[in-house]
Amino acid sequence: MSAAARAPYIHANALVLGDKGVLLRGPSGSGKSALTLALISRYQSQGEFARLVGDDRVRVEALNGRLIARPHPAIAGMIEIRGHGLSRVETEAACVLRAIVDIRTPDDPPSRLPDAAEKSASLHAIALPRLCTEGCSDVSVARIIFFIQSIATI
Repeated sequence: MSAAARAPYIHANALVLGDKGVLLRGPSGSGKSALTLALISRYQSQGEFARLVGDDRVRVEALNGRLIARPHPAIAGMIEIRGHGLSRVETEAACVLRAIVDIRTPDDPPSRLPDAAEKSASLHAIALPRLCTEGCSDVSVARIIFFIQSIATI
């Protein structure tokens, strides 16, 4: 069985912002889809490239020292808009992940001054820069954009 066939789907969103793949993780109802839509909209309104890769269920696998994200085939090309349902959007079939954003709840807010260990996360033994933020707000969108733009392209 290939590594791709064994890679499980995780509860997350994947998207491309500019030239960087981003994995948004968080509990159900934390605002992953709304944050994904807000980030894509902000990038595109500034004339920058942004696309959804996968909403809600994403397969992440390690290939040649990189993490590749792909959508679940049953919902590829769609994103949930709460109060509206599933909608088709422009997508990319896969992306190389360059960062992880963890959405925290008000009961478990992010650290004000995170230590070095909190600034990275590992998947399949590959470490990526990490940001923790709370829910979907203009502040979270601004934090994520600043964070993504501060990551050097490899």
